[in-house]
Amino acid sequence: MRGVVSWFRRADNALLAFDEVRRGIHAQAQRDGGFREVPIDRIVGSVGRYRDFDRAFLPRQVQTRDRWESVDRAHLDHHELPPVDLYKIGETYFVKDGNHRVSVARERGQSFIDAHVIEVTAPAPVNSLEDLLDFIRDQDALAFYEKTRISELRPGARIELTLPGQYEKLLEHIATHQWYLGIEAKREIPYAEAVASWYDRIYLPTVEAVRATDALRDFPHRTEADLYLWVTEHHWYLHQAALPKGVALNALVSEYAEEHSERRSNPLTAIARIPIAPITAVRRRASPPKKKSS
Repeated sequence: MRGVVSWFRRADNALLAFDEVRRGIHAQAQRDGGFREVPIDRIVGSVGRYRDFDRAFLPRQVQTRDRWESVDRAHLDHHELPPVDLYKIGETYFVKDGNHRVSVARERGQSFIDAHVIEVTAPAPVNSLEDLLDFIRDQDALAFYEKTRISELRPGARIELTLPGQYEKLLEHIATHQWYLGIEAKREIPYAEAVASWYDRIYLPTVEAVRATDALRDFPHRTEADLYLWVTEHHWYLHQAALPKGVALNALVSEYAEEHSERRSNPLTAIARIPIAPITAVRRRASPPKKKSS
């Protein structure tokens, strides 16, 4: 039934193949993540059995029935089962060993499963299955995170652009900032130091101004990083030196949003922006002039 529904919805119902995902997101380094409870709904793929189960870890192959039923019987008889082995990329997991145990646990409504975890380091922040797939599709974004190592330098940093070819511009901004830092400090600036300084002194203050002025309301389908890029290119001197926080930067962001708002293309929004004159004034203008009595 899940297969039929996914076909009609044109949705992918397959588990992800770990090796393909690891190559796609350029994940290399591994370390022991220890023993822990793992949310089952974050297990999205498998190392070797991704063809045997669907995205919900329900069996797809008839030949797995005996093994599945034996694990299910052990589950019903309250036999203690060994922990599964999982690879972890960001906040997503892939089964190295224990696919049937994951399948039975999920089918029985279990929310967590005991697991020994091996963490695989990815250059980009992966907080969900959607993130994982997005970064695999968007190799420009992945290359930006790889080159800058912004996730290591500033954990939690999230820089998303909606238009193709824009991450190269961010790299140009960092290179320009690195050059100006070198002049300012009269020394060669390491790239990692330049990235951190750019994020702290240029990018983050602009994003904070975007939030403070609620500028994204004028760009409903864009991101904070989009607006950063457009504002800094509109005011080129933001590339060269950090402006003080406060009114000056907020004013620049507000000015840009007012001049380039994407909401103006919506006729209803445009009408809403037209100032409405007081009713008495409208009536006054609408009334014909009175004739003088002869």
